Amino acid sequence: MDLHLIFLYLAILLFFARLIGDIFIKFGIPSVLGEIFVGVLLGQSVFGIIPLSDVMRLLAEIGIILLLFHIGLEADLKQLKKVGFSALAVASAGALAPFVIGFIISYYVFNFPFITSLFIGGTLSATSIGITVRVLEDLGKMKEPFAQIVLGAAVLDDIFGVIVLATLFEFSKTQEVNLNATILLIIYIGTFFLFAPLIGKIFAYFVSTISKRLNTLDFVPPVVVAIILLFAYAAHEIGSPEILGAFTAGIAFSRRFTIPFAAAFQADKAIINKIEESLNPLIWLFTPLFFVYVGLQINLKAIDFSSWHFWGLSAVLLVVAVMTKLLAGIFFKGTRKEKLSVGLSMLPRGEVGLIFAEFGRISGIYDNTLYAVIIFVVSLTTLISPLALKHLWKSNPI
Repeated sequence: MDLHLIFLYLAILLFFARLIGDIFIKFGIPSVLGEIFVGVLLGQSVFGIIPLSDVMRLLAEIGIILLLFHIGLEADLKQLKKVGFSALAVASAGALAPFVIGFIISYYVFNFPFITSLFIGGTLSATSIGITVRVLEDLGKMKEPFAQIVLGAAVLDDIFGVIVLATLFEFSKTQEVNLNATILLIIYIGTFFLFAPLIGKIFAYFVSTISKRLNTLDFVPPVVVAIILLFAYAAHEIGSPEILGAFTAGIAFSRRFTIPFAAAFQADKAIINKIEESLNPLIWLFTPLFFVYVGLQINLKAIDFSSWHFWGLSAVLLVVAVMTKLLAGIFFKGTRKEKLSVGLSMLPRGEVGLIFAEFGRISGIYDNTLYAVIIFVVSLTTLISPLALKHLWKSNPI
């Protein structure tokens, strides 16, 4: 793609993402839906003005990486530790219930092949952590106990999704489950999450020390972005999503994360303030591009809306997709409203579900009709969650 066209596409996307996002907010609708709507409208679903490209994907990835760094930076680690078991329970229910029930219905009711049914279950098990945290931030609920549960559960759900996708993709090629490779992947991811925040905290200390020696804070922003990208790369190399590497980098720089018996490795408060001050504009700039890209990936033209088979299958899978995620909220010890909030927060499949769908398509596991059904269900769950959460907490302005 020519460079001047990229500039034009970016100009269009940035302008309309912000404009439509703010218009949606004015009418009480979360801005993330406006940004996804822009992608759907300008992408392959409607006008086809903005094509999918590696450049757009790169900018979208930078946006979600910066957002997850910000979430890690603001995360209340004490609260996350307190809700650790609850988050594990919510994540387990939110991933296993849709996977198992989705597989059973696909295999025994609709008589899909075994591997196809497994892929359908895997797609339904996904949770888009990026969409979830953005919605909760827009609602001003990220500090709530239920939101900390959701954050922990969504991170675990993302890890589960990666393991399931890697295992199923390998199974689709060899018709065998490589148990050793799966266990090794789990060990790699576990080791990364154990040591990455500690290494990041040491990096943060050296950034703080060098900045003081140079007597300038201008050194901080580019180096911190370099560390975020390094952690994203390291996460990918061990088989984990890049966004989770950025999340651990955010935790490492967080004021609320200290290494026991090593208080010296604590970054200066001025450094943390500089990080927040300098990276926030980048987050505001790049994050909407991620949600626009989610919309660009959706292809509504692939859907045959006149097919009764399409509507019947979509309705059943949508009910499974919604009810099994709502089931996860039961494992949160809170009010009914908070339980429902947990379930709704786990509902959007977003880009994670689209990745599952694309893997299924390119592997020949999904035919055109089934691929269209999956895209439709993923799209609806992505749209339902922000609207339902906004309605649930309508007494609190966005």
